[in-house]
Amino acid sequence: MAANYVLLERITVGLAGASSVTFNNIPQTGYTDLKVVLSTRHSAGSGNWNEFTLGYNGGTTAGGWKALYGSGSAAGSTSNGSTSYAGESATPNNTANTFANTEIYIPNYMNTASTKYFSVDSVTESNTTSAIALMSASYMTGASAAISSLTFTPTSGSFVQYSTFSLYALAAVGTTPTKAPKAIGGDIIQTDGTYWYHAFLSSGSFTPQTALSCDVLVVAGGGGASINSAAGGGAGGILALASQGLAANTTQLVTVGAGGAGSTSTPANGGNSSFGSLSGTVYGGGHGGKRANSAGGNGGSSGGGASDSTSYNLPGTPTSGQGYSGAAGIDGGNYNNGGGGGAGGAARTLSGSSDSTGGTGGAGVNTYTGWGSLSSALTTLGLGVSGYIAGGGGGGSNNISTIAGGSGGGGNGTGLSAGAGGNGVANTGSGAGGTGDGSVSPASGGSGLVIVRYAY
Repeated sequence: MAANYVLLERITVGLAGASSVTFNNIPQTGYTDLKVVLSTRHSAGSGNWNEFTLGYNGGTTAGGWKALYGSGSAAGSTSNGSTSYAGESATPNNTANTFANTEIYIPNYMNTASTKYFSVDSVTESNTTSAIALMSASYMTGASAAISSLTFTPTSGSFVQYSTFSLYALAAVGTTPTKAPKAIGGDIIQTDGTYWYHAFLSSGSFTPQTALSCDVLVVAGGGGASINSAAGGGAGGILALASQGLAANTTQLVTVGAGGAGSTSTPANGGNSSFGSLSGTVYGGGHGGKRANSAGGNGGSSGGGASDSTSYNLPGTPTSGQGYSGAAGIDGGNYNNGGGGGAGGAARTLSGSSDSTGGTGGAGVNTYTGWGSLSSALTTLGLGVSGYIAGGGGGGSNNISTIAGGSGGGGNGTGLSAGAGGNGVANTGSGAGGTGDGSVSPASGGSGLVIVRYAY
């Protein structure tokens, strides 16, 4: 791609999928044309590919298109006068884990005409002859105004996890762009008008293109849980670094810890996270204990203890400054297991084997020292659960059907015949929920997260 193309934003769809994807606050000065590079897959579709459409400034996807295409040995042309066709996407009928690739070019996006023209180059991937490659001349209609936002909408289903949308702009000759990230790296790159955010959903690297003062939030993976009288996993540790001076063109390696795997015996702690050498190790959440097998694991926040009269009922030890403790389990007929600790507080202390609420997980956080409120970042990035992250997993029980995980994505604990414990939500660092049931699959903790922000 030519050097005068500037990456404005990148959006990667998370675990829950997305019914649409929108680029907001597209700059109104400094650029002439837009280019969007997409890698997409749909959750539904009756064929081997499925369309998605494009709208601007919050309007509908009205428009039209003409296309040339090839599929297997067939080739032809087609057209439509009612939708703003923007490309093809892979569907569940395609080869597993393959994504369609599309490039869209929008010239002169600052023009105020009600009809906006754009070109499309799209190809699906498949291990059959039913893949398609096509080129289209398309248009969309709407407000008589320059383009300030773009919205992509699948014609059926939703965009699945890891679908990626990258928005580039062509800088006008002789102008200084008014909006562009000042660093490279991250799965999601977005701004709220105050900060640029680079969110890492998996390990990678962060390289400033100019000297920057950055705030960094590092979240480790949540602990896993077991079955058959099992406690909740602890949340991954959290560490915030304020006003870190980062030199231009100096790469920081970013490690994002995986969620701890569940196990029918001893589950795993969450994976550790780090940001270069600046953060040190931020420890994954401790695993939940299991009756007659293991106590709660140590970690960022520690795992809960099992319902046992021996040392197995003890929670693990949290890491100072990174999280809180899980709760001890209580032996007795109800076999109440402790919840995992959260980044915002310890798991609820059980009052006894007849406790009617059970081992709820420790609370997650929506604000953090060294960072402040997390709500703007999480909302902008489409992450977290209701503005929170890093909740502890709920402990299992014999007679309580659902035991709440901590706010921010902690998996719920469950009772006998109530199904498996809940997984921690991905990229929240939340712990897994335990269960009293012995015939289900064990739950895993949520993966961690690293967010870097700097002034817009």
